Amino acid sequence: MSWVLAFLLALAAFVVIAWVLKAPRSGWEAIGAALLFGIAGYGLQGSPGLEGAPKAAQETYAGDAAALVEARRKVDDSGIGPTDRLVVIADGLARNGHFADAAELLRGSVEENPKNGDAWLAMGNALVAHADGLLTPASLYAYRRAALAEPESPGPPLFLGLAMAQSGRFAEAKALWGDLLARAPADAPWRADLEEKLVRLDQFIAMQQQSGTVP
Repeated sequence: MSWVLAFLLALAAFVVIAWVLKAPRSGWEAIGAALLFGIAGYGLQGSPGLEGAPKAAQETYAGDAAALVEARRKVDDSGIGPTDRLVVIADGLARNGHFADAAELLRGSVEENPKNGDAWLAMGNALVAHADGLLTPASLYAYRRAALAEPESPGPPLFLGLAMAQSGRFAEAKALWGDLLARAPADAPWRADLEEKLVRLDQFIAMQQQSGTVP
């Protein structure tokens, strides 16, 4: 039944795009291919025969490229934007979803100044976004270098924890965020957001333990 529904939804989407939104006939083949690709992805990753199970709310900024940059700036207590010219340009690229280009530009920035914590953090975020929200060895390295450059900055543990949670490493994310919260100033502008993230993560872990998904 799930497969039938998936095909019907794909067909309805094609009709809306092709006739209602009047997409050019020359693009119909590409539209159909994209819809079939989506169904194929559902077939590979979905489990229509299984009962419903709780899924982590995808708290990722990958779907909103500008939010990724703004979120990083919000944890900067100085209130001053980046002064490194390459970081500024990379932020512009990231805002438009060009994460790989942003990461490459930021590599040049940290080569010029290996102690530029903001550039390392921006690189970690760009690499995670380029990987569709998943933590990779390269992004983990960037976060660790950001933490070494600015050990008191909340940015590296905050965004590393987010990438860990999105990658299914819930216990590690909880430990990282819990430690950050324990040493966060009471008036830190990002404290409330971190507390909310921890509450949602705890709720999700509890749901998964009840369903037997997490030991």
